[in-house]
Amino acid sequence: MSQVTVGVSLKMYFGHERARSWFDAVAARVRDHAAVRSGAVELFVTPTYLQVLPAVSAFAGTAVRIGGQDVSAEDSGPFTGEVSAAELAEVGATIAEIGHAERRRLYGETDEVTAAKTRAALRAGITPLLCIGETERQSPADAAVVAVAQLRSALEGADAGAVIVAYEPVWAIGAPEPAGHEHIRVVAAALRQTVNTDADRTGSAVIYGGAAGPGLLTSLGDAVDGVFLGRFAHDPDALLRVVDEAAELAALRQAQGASRVAQGASRVVQGASRVAQGPRGLAEPVDSPDGADA
Repeated sequence: MSQVTVGVSLKMYFGHERARSWFDAVAARVRDHAAVRSGAVELFVTPTYLQVLPAVSAFAGTAVRIGGQDVSAEDSGPFTGEVSAAELAEVGATIAEIGHAERRRLYGETDEVTAAKTRAALRAGITPLLCIGETERQSPADAAVVAVAQLRSALEGADAGAVIVAYEPVWAIGAPEPAGHEHIRVVAAALRQTVNTDADRTGSAVIYGGAAGPGLLTSLGDAVDGVFLGRFAHDPDALLRVVDEAAELAALRQAQGASRVAQGASRVVQGASRVAQGPRGLAEPVDSPDGADA
């Protein structure tokens, strides 16, 4: 896909007023950004629940998507402290972050809980942002097996709908450097094949998180559909640098796609020309005079 996705999770780093200031600063920078406005770059932000409404307000009139950092597995009922996917959708959120490593480690969320939350999000028309990744550093091939198993588990029994798969090797979250480029390529390719071969997941994207920063998108090229940023994006100007990088990558992909289409059209024209010329070495048929053989 030519679209490039850039996501930001604010986790619980910002208080309410700082978050509002950050929303305003980012909105001012991307409101007239050509690639964001056209959809070539998809930008999304997942703030805390209390910050969702001011985020929706601050980014009104832009293409920026707002999401929750979690979502309930239940649609409604006596679930103190929970927020349903339906309510997120009602206030203007379109994404729900599900299965993050911190939710698993700190709050004991299992694959079954992740799958239930994924089903709830898709029932409400919310795009699941599925956080996938191995806990221990291992070979790319082994990591790919773990990641694909997590993804398939999360999607089990879910309604049709696009998802954003955020590959975040747990050992790289908060690290000084991201996973190696070849490691990311191998795992991301396996995840992309999984969603691309699932007819229910048309329009899905595979992005990378885990110490992601500037230069990573350029280095990875077509290996991923975008990046998921953390504290690096707390500086709005730093975030804009990654958005600009995503815009350049989207333009390159679009140009490459147009070139492939043109090459394909040229081959079709050449093939049609050969058919029109007929088999080589044979004369074109000649109409015979009435009553005579050619």
